[in-house]
Amino acid sequence: MTPSVLFLCVHNAGRSQMALGFLRHHAGDRATAYSGGSAPADQVNPVAVAAMAERGIDIAGERPRRWADADLEAADVVVTMGCGDECPYVPGTRYEDWPLDDPAGRDLDAVRPIRDEIERRVLALLSELGIPRG
Repeated sequence: MTPSVLFLCVHNAGRSQMALGFLRHHAGDRATAYSGGSAPADQVNPVAVAAMAERGIDIAGERPRRWADADLEAADVVVTMGCGDECPYVPGTRYEDWPLDDPAGRDLDAVRPIRDEIERRVLALLSELGIPRG
């Protein structure tokens, strides 16, 4: 069975998009990933796109969106990143909260450490799920 991870934040434009990119990159088809926000932005944060491009991961084609009930129902793990009370809760689903700075309004030098911490956490999650790094 392929585990499914849902990444949630407010705008679905930075943190959750970077996490989605890293999980897809490192897990390949060994896991399924989704992302969503409580108040989706109009576009993915261009600085987050640039930070991920430095790592060879293209998230430029992603579009911020609100999470869907189907995403919540399919998720084995829900990772929240700053959406607070707006994040939905489904009893019986594994939840993790990753308190990470929001990259919105920050320059590339400030976003790099956020990106790197997201990657570290994604890799740890994959290890916990028994998914080898691709």
